[in-house]
Amino acid sequence: MQTSPPERLDRKLLVLAGTLLIGAIASLLDSTIVSVALNDIGEELDASETALSWVNTSYLLTLALVTPLVGWAVDRFGDKRMWMFALVVFLAGSVLCGLAWSVESLIAFRVVKGIGGGMVLPMVQAILAEAAGPKRFGRVMSLVGIPGQLAPIMGPVAGGLIIDAAGWRWIFFVNVPVILLALALAWKVLPSSGERRGTRVDRVGMLLLPPGMVALVYGFSRVRDVSQLTDPFTLGVLLAGLALVAGFCVHSARSADPLLDVRLFRSRVFSTSSALILLHGVAIYGTLFVLPLYYTRVLGHDSSTTGWLLAPQGLGMLIGISLAGALTDRYDPRTLILGSTVVAALGTIAFTQLAEHPDDLLLGLSLCVRGLGLGVIGVAVITTAYRDVPADRIARGTVLIAVGQRVGASFGTAVVALLLSVGLTAAPGEAGAGDAAAYGDTFWWVLGLVALMLLPALLMPRKPREPETGVEREEGQPAESGHH
Repeated sequence: MQTSPPERLDRKLLVLAGTLLIGAIASLLDSTIVSVALNDIGEELDASETALSWVNTSYLLTLALVTPLVGWAVDRFGDKRMWMFALVVFLAGSVLCGLAWSVESLIAFRVVKGIGGGMVLPMVQAILAEAAGPKRFGRVMSLVGIPGQLAPIMGPVAGGLIIDAAGWRWIFFVNVPVILLALALAWKVLPSSGERRGTRVDRVGMLLLPPGMVALVYGFSRVRDVSQLTDPFTLGVLLAGLALVAGFCVHSARSADPLLDVRLFRSRVFSTSSALILLHGVAIYGTLFVLPLYYTRVLGHDSSTTGWLLAPQGLGMLIGISLAGALTDRYDPRTLILGSTVVAALGTIAFTQLAEHPDDLLLGLSLCVRGLGLGVIGVAVITTAYRDVPADRIARGTVLIAVGQRVGASFGTAVVALLLSVGLTAAPGEAGAGDAAAYGDTFWWVLGLVALMLLPALLMPRKPREPETGVEREEGQPAESGHH
């Protein structure tokens, strides 16, 4: 029986994909490009490690809070209007970040930037899914996804070169010409939004979940040592956050159309996959916070050198993502994720022994091995997560997974920053061996968080169920593999 050839990717679709990609590049690079600027920002704005962590945490947390609203906004206002709005907000946030006069103002402007950035990547998927149709969506997304796979490599390197050439503020100003070009192309290329559809937003969910998440992360960021857990204000903020999130979970379980559908967690595969996704974000972004500070503050490297020293983790992730497709077809999810977690843990061990004069080759190889394991885990978990999700709820599952990725990234940065701050406070003497040991001790915690992935991995299925259609693999592919 002869099968018909696949529909070709015509010029109109490729031009649309290229237009969206130009707008998405800045957002893709943003989370990693800032990591090499943390030392320069801290010195100029006189910011502590914990305050510096909020430069990334505020952005990543805002991405998580905005993601559930993208579908409603597109239905309500249309693709083109929302795409242009997202780019304008991202542009405004970039300019404001470059003009920041204090770490507090920079954190606030990163929130503005996150509102735009949080809309960009989900909208790329939504617009291309509608334009390409189910038969071409997988192929066009694989093309668009290439820069996303390269972002963990190029972000730190590009950031380091820009900082050494022009200063840290230009890692934000450099977005201006890119976004202006994206706006001009979008105005010309994107089709009109057409008729707007009347949709409802989960107002109760909006009043419960975003404030609850912000309260939890803010309360946690106030904890400098164990004794501060008894501080009345901090304890009150943490308890309020827990109460709001718990209230949202009760509301979501009873609502017909919740902001996030927690009923999907009734599936063991989906719930264990979500736990792995969250820990995966912790493992990646926690490291991207600690290592740049170690390279600049303890070893005295400049920003461009630091960028190159961070690149092996991105290279390893790229290799892992490239191999993951064939590996997921050959091995069952439990075996693959357990094995990849062990690889990621082995790649982390060397960093628990950080010193004033480390072996750069050993650290580079370890970062590459670490990235290899994390890259395979990311794809394997996303692919497996949709196994028991009904076809009509895949879109809701995708939103929930995207939020989990971003919460894990923001939580990971906050946790590791706190642990590093406590270690540096307790370190004896001036910067040197004491500080190096504090960075190494922080990586023992990072290693523990990587090893923690073994627990949900043991609950994964031994053999994947044969999908009825190709939708699960196609739509389940991570839009931000390895960095959000």
